Amino acid sequence: MNLKMNIVKTKLKKGDSVKILLGKDSGKTGKIEKVLNKNGRVFVGGVNLYKRHVKKMGDMEGGIIDLPKSLQLSNVGLICPNCSKVTRIGLKMDGATKVRFCRKCKKEIK
Repeated sequence: MNLKMNIVKTKLKKGDSVKILLGKDSGKTGKIEKVLNKNGRVFVGGVNLYKRHVKKMGDMEGGIIDLPKSLQLSNVGLICPNCSKVTRIGLKMDGATKVRFCRKCKKEIK
């Protein structure tokens, strides 16, 4: 059997400000902490937290902890640093390098 890995190439990067579009935390904003290209998912700081009951193990205290879970890429939208609107990202070639730009204000995103 020949299984192909579906690796999603994302235009979002670590440190980008995003707004949650769908799910229990819709409307909240945060910064991307980690991008999982293999699964097409992102971790956003302070968003999509779930409770986890943990037993005491060695030096670690037991109790209830907040566990962050990942979000699908399609459920987050980038907030443009120039125009402060939720937008999609475009790519254009600038010499030999690809440059991300805002689809609404047409300015470059760094």
